[in-house]
Amino acid sequence: MEALQYPIGRFDWKGPTSAATRRTAIGAIETLPPRLEAAVRGLDDAQRATPYRPGGWTVTQVVHHIADSHLNAYTRFKLGLTEERPTIKPYNEKQWATLPDTSLPAEVSLRLIEALHARWMALLDSMSEADFGRQIVHPENGAHPLDRFVHLYGWHSNHHLAHITSLRARENW
Repeated sequence: MEALQYPIGRFDWKGPTSAATRRTAIGAIETLPPRLEAAVRGLDDAQRATPYRPGGWTVTQVVHHIADSHLNAYTRFKLGLTEERPTIKPYNEKQWATLPDTSLPAEVSLRLIEALHARWMALLDSMSEADFGRQIVHPENGAHPLDRFVHLYGWHSNHHLAHITSLRARENW
């Protein structure tokens, strides 16, 4: 079950990191929209309604979750760049995944992710080394630099993409 839930392993940031490591994480964020679109291309409604693991989200819910999560991440970066150590608001991603908007076709969130990532990349590409050191405070996990969040969302991009691609491989879709 661990391999199905964490197909690329759990997030583990040792920080601080090099510019090259950060660039790899940013690259995962930057390339997610076309990789995600390719991962769901050709799937029929029944396949998109299939959970990636027993008790897990469906393919469509995963796509909607990525949009929700990355929208929050983008906002957190903007807060981190414009406020001194802002405290961010957590959200219940499991409950968000069951709200009525997750019954919309995945294409709605694919378009949102594409536009959001274009804006997010413009922001990330403009950041200085000092900007990556700015901190945001998570009420449950403490203060962390934006550099950690770049790596978290690079991992998050690959993590959820692997949910879909590994399901496709297992099912020979």
